[in-house]
Amino acid sequence: MTIAADLASFVTSKTTADLPPLALERAKMSLASTIASTAMGLDIASARAIREIEKDNGGAPQATLWFESARLAAPNAARVNAVASDAAASDDSDMRGIAHIGTIVSTSAVAMAEKLGRSGSDVLGAMVLGYEVAGRIDEALTPGRMQRGFHGSVSTIFGAAVASGTLLELSAGQMTHAILLAATSIGGLAIAADTSWAREYHASLSAMLGTQAALAAARGFTSEEQSLEAPRGFFQALGGQAIDDVTAGLGDSWDIVTDMAIKLMPGGHPFHAIAEAAANAAIEGDVDPRQVEQIIISAAQMKDWGSKAHPRDLIGAAHSVVYFVAASVADRRFSWEHITEAKFADPVITDLQDKVVFDPDPAPLPDRFTHRHGGTVIIRMRSGAVHRHTCKAPRGSGARGVAWSDVDAKYRHLVPMSGLPQARVEQSLALIHRFEAVRSMAELTALLQVR
Repeated sequence: MTIAADLASFVTSKTTADLPPLALERAKMSLASTIASTAMGLDIASARAIREIEKDNGGAPQATLWFESARLAAPNAARVNAVASDAAASDDSDMRGIAHIGTIVSTSAVAMAEKLGRSGSDVLGAMVLGYEVAGRIDEALTPGRMQRGFHGSVSTIFGAAVASGTLLELSAGQMTHAILLAATSIGGLAIAADTSWAREYHASLSAMLGTQAALAAARGFTSEEQSLEAPRGFFQALGGQAIDDVTAGLGDSWDIVTDMAIKLMPGGHPFHAIAEAAANAAIEGDVDPRQVEQIIISAAQMKDWGSKAHPRDLIGAAHSVVYFVAASVADRRFSWEHITEAKFADPVITDLQDKVVFDPDPAPLPDRFTHRHGGTVIIRMRSGAVHRHTCKAPRGSGARGVAWSDVDAKYRHLVPMSGLPQARVEQSLALIHRFEAVRSMAELTALLQVR
């Protein structure tokens, strides 16, 4: 048995009824988070460009574009919805390698289910299984793929392939080849994702190509069966390690429960715990930001991020821990409002960014998963007072648990950005809460139509 065959055998042996209720609940949370992030990203230029391209291309009307009435072929609808979610940098992350698996399994599963006439329960099961395979593969790639310059899209694509393949009811043999085709379908450079629209372009391809891999496998398309583990294969090319762990203990725990984190603030998830630490230090010390002498970030994984400061757009802010920390000290929080031109130009936040430095000798990390861990922020005042706080994991993460109250608040804040009437914001959120009872995706997509 190859790795792909082992994974395929596992996922094709499971039904939604076999999956833990908490895993299915987290899938609903991921769906709500993805829809909310899509609403925020809808009119970002990168998302608009992909939407216009796909609408111009047309195709079979199989699945709905969220917050529109247009329908496209399922892979293309998944692409359009995924690019908007990822563009907003407000979706979710797997905390091992900061791969946005939830966006990909949500958009691909809903699109494929709409094409096939499958239920909400089917979608949730497909999302959990897709997340599991993508999470396990990305764990083996961390941190090797990043060191070699590859973005997380090289692993999130497996989420789309398995979620779509599950809804297609692929056999174990067909699912094996869906996974193998996904492995050879996408690249994605981390350097481009950190500085440009390439990040969301990767997400759009991940959702579309993963879905297409499942469709191809359903028609009998095959690939090299040892593509994952063979010399010059997927894992070796991307710097994989601990390869045996990919299939070890399947079903003992579920990655969507243990490692998924819902973004409760926008931007790069590695910074969220650091921002929390900064805000809490400012609150506990009743800090006057105008009296701050220096702000120290003590976190081993942050040393390599450099000292990017003074962002002027979402991309810059999403990748600037200096901005996160300065804004959190100034306002004692970091939220959706901080990805605005007004906050980028705020004179207090601007001044504080120049006072942020990195601890040259932070405590070492306990494992190779650099982004899973938070850190400490130390605020030194002109008076000589020192205030510090440590946050080991952000709110909304598997390590701390995910609360529906936080997900609901995010949904209610972001979804109205699409122009959706408030009544349908509430109706669609209530529908997601009871998604296991939904008989058709049309029940959801009808509530999300705006334009």
